[in-house]
Amino acid sequence: MTADSGPEQSARPLRTMIVDDEPLAVERLQMLCAKEPRIELVGMATDGESALRLVKGVSPDLLLLDIAMPRLDGIGVARALSHGDSNPSIIFVTAFEGFAVEAFDLAAVDYLLKPVSLERLARAVDRVLALTRGDRTPRPTSKPSLWAEEFWVPHKAELVRVAATHIDRIEAERDYMRVFVGPRSYLLHQTISSLEQRLDPKQFIRLHRSHIVRRGHIDRLRHDGSGVWFARLLDGTEIRIGRTYLSGAKAIAGR
Repeated sequence: MTADSGPEQSARPLRTMIVDDEPLAVERLQMLCAKEPRIELVGMATDGESALRLVKGVSPDLLLLDIAMPRLDGIGVARALSHGDSNPSIIFVTAFEGFAVEAFDLAAVDYLLKPVSLERLARAVDRVLALTRGDRTPRPTSKPSLWAEEFWVPHKAELVRVAATHIDRIEAERDYMRVFVGPRSYLLHQTISSLEQRLDPKQFIRLHRSHIVRRGHIDRLRHDGSGVWFARLLDGTEIRIGRTYLSGAKAIAGR
């Protein structure tokens, strides 16, 4: 049995690299990592190109990766690693929430907003270990789904994972979309058209220029006698159906 196999492999700390061009951010991450026994720092880089060279040299299990960096940014680093032999787990650590969609399209394990707390870092490490189950071999790649299976939405100082199948409806609010998940709702900075393109049309239907609804959340359709149709949802909400989307809505009832 080698030193990196069996129980020893699953027990040893995650060999971790910090990639960030901000000295204060690096210092803070170093302090947090020193308090997290499941992390062992094996290298640091201040730009994307240096990070790729160092990854080849030290073969880390995990990257704590900033996004906004000179020359090659964090998204570029993750994309390059996804096509190479080295395939460490990636946790993005950034001050910007707007890159979450790209980050998770690249199979990032988590997306932390600065300043990161020790508790939040620990939860991210939990996710890495749950996904790898102690196996440090490269993760097999699989063909991505045509449709989004989850969304990461800002909530207080972190991003919350929301499964697409848990979304009841989406309503436009100026430059944001309000995503309703049971009794809770979250604001997502995307256009309704971009969201519509990412949602499985077998599961979701657009009923109005401002509304997308999960098909299974529609309770009934009704009209007011003057040609205007409404969709009543399981939570009691009523949505006026736009004329452009009426034929698609009626198709649900086989009309």
